[in-house]
Amino acid sequence: MAGVNLAAVHYHFGSKEGLIRAVFARRIAPLNAERLRLLKKATAKGKGSVERILEALIGPALRLSRNPAAGGDVFVRLMGRTVAEPSEGLQNLFSDQFGETAAKFTAALQKVLPGLPKAELQWRFHFVIGTMAHAMCDPQNMKKFTHGLCDPSDRDALAKRMVGFLSAGMRAPL
Repeated sequence: MAGVNLAAVHYHFGSKEGLIRAVFARRIAPLNAERLRLLKKATAKGKGSVERILEALIGPALRLSRNPAAGGDVFVRLMGRTVAEPSEGLQNLFSDQFGETAAKFTAALQKVLPGLPKAELQWRFHFVIGTMAHAMCDPQNMKKFTHGLCDPSDRDALAKRMVGFLSAGMRAPL
């Protein structure tokens, strides 16, 4: 579609996987930077809470996914496809791109949920990521499914609903 020679991919990126890594890095690096900036703000001066930490995680991703001018909607669909069709290379890519950020968020959550066993916290964080990814990958499905009752295009309202629901899950009894 780009009208370029396929060999250009190998010349500039080394492989198809190299191209995918470059595309992901271009979007994920600023996303993670914004998340970490908000996490630092959310946990400054001991005012951290599950809600504030989850807002820092979810808000930037939803804003990216709902920004067609920045290609966020297309990027989120690409991410959805890579998750749905996992390969060892793509799993390594996700680990490389999100690992450090995820570790900082789980550490912050562990501080505000000190009684939650580490393994349980990891499971719950995994569920948070899954919920967020599902809501981002096909937002119009919710509108169709509910016959317009629920409109996911209001990203602030969606983030607020997700944070409320997910923070309750993070605090749920064992």
